Amino acid sequence: MSFRFLDFPVYKEIKKYIGDVYSLSSNFPKDEQFGLTNQLRRAATSIALNLAEGSDRGSDQDFKRFIQMAIGSVNETVAVLDIALEMGFISQENYAIIIKKAESIVKQLSGFRQSLKGR
Repeated sequence: MSFRFLDFPVYKEIKKYIGDVYSLSSNFPKDEQFGLTNQLRRAATSIALNLAEGSDRGSDQDFKRFIQMAIGSVNETVAVLDIALEMGFISQENYAIIIKKAESIVKQLSGFRQSLKGR
């Protein structure tokens, strides 16, 4: 059996994003371990998991729905990162860098979803 999502360029970028999120959140205060840190990491991981799960659905219509959920998970990470910035857990510079990566992933996922229209 082939796992087609492993070959998607956006999947590779998502894995890098997850690594960046884990690295960045490792500097959050210890008392946030079960709060924002956990929420951010779960949301980031959910991006990849939704793409993977959707890639093996029976129709492109189903796959598009999972891609939309992956985009929702990107949005969730951005919201948590915005809160972390406000709380002083991350710098403006790190925030700007990771937000650019999030924007790139959303653009790629949106384009991918669009390419499935009509199928």
